[in-house]
Amino acid sequence: MTAQGELERLREAVAAVRKAGAARPRVGIVLGTGLGGLADAIEVEAALAYEDLPHFPVSTVESHRGKLLLGALEGVPVVAMQGRFHCYEGYTPRQIAFPVRVMKLLGAETLIVSAACGGMNPLWGPGDLVLLDDHINFLGDSPLTGPNLDELGPRFPDMSAPYDVRLQERAAAVAMEEGVPLRRGVYVAVVGPQLETRAEYRMLRAMGADVVGMSTVPEVIAARHMGMRAMAVAIITDQCLPDALEEADVPTIIATARAAEPKLAKVVRGVLRGLPPDPA
Repeated sequence: MTAQGELERLREAVAAVRKAGAARPRVGIVLGTGLGGLADAIEVEAALAYEDLPHFPVSTVESHRGKLLLGALEGVPVVAMQGRFHCYEGYTPRQIAFPVRVMKLLGAETLIVSAACGGMNPLWGPGDLVLLDDHINFLGDSPLTGPNLDELGPRFPDMSAPYDVRLQERAAAVAMEEGVPLRRGVYVAVVGPQLETRAEYRMLRAMGADVVGMSTVPEVIAARHMGMRAMAVAIITDQCLPDALEEADVPTIIATARAAEPKLAKVVRGVLRGLPPDPA
C-alpha cells in the first residue's frame, strides 16, 4: 500500500470516530491483558466496537474486549483502547500501530500504555508494577517498515529516549504518594505466542532486559514517530527465572494482572491529574 493510501485509510477511521461526537482527546491509553477494567473509571461518552470502525484490526484474544472508548478520566479527555493487537495474532507491527496513529490524528499528544509481562529480574515478583524507561525490539519488524508517512513523522525518527522522562518522573512521584512500589526497567518485545524456554530467558536477560512481553513496542515506536510523548507501565504476572522456572498458567497470569490493576489505575490517574491545562 502507498503512503497516500494508508493516510486515506487513517482519515476514514478518524472520520468514523469523530461521528460519535466526543470531545477531542488529549491522551491515548492502551489497555493490555487483564487490564481492561481501568476503562470502568473513564466517564465514557462513546464506545465503538473495533469491527465497526473502518480498517481497524479486530481483537482475537479472550481478555481483550475490542472497544475504542472516548470520554474523560480525571477531567482529561481521553481515547482508550480496551484491548490491543499482537504479532502472534497475525498482525504486522504496522497494523498494530494503526489505532495509535488514529489517536494522534484525533488530537492526542500523549500515549499511556499498559501491559502484562514476565519478570526476569530476580529481585522483582508477580504483581509488581514496572515503569519502562527503555525497550528492546525483538519482533523482527517495525511499524515504520514500508513507505514513510511524511505528514506524520520523519523517515528516521530518533529513539534515544522512547519513554518521556517527565512522565516517568510524574509516575514515580504519584507512586510514592500512593504508597505503590514502582520498579523501573527495560522491556523486551517478542513475537510469541509461546512463552520462552529457559535458554531464551537467559539470552534476553543477558541482553539487558528486565521484563518480557508480546506488545507495547510497536505502539511506542509509532507514537514517537509522530512526536507523541509516551509512557508505559507493565505488570509482572509471572516470574521467568530459568533456574526456577515453573509451567505457565494463563488464568493465573490474567488474575495476577487484574489483582494489580488498582495500583496501576492509581498511577495512571495521578499522571493525568498532573498534566498541564490544555492551552486550547
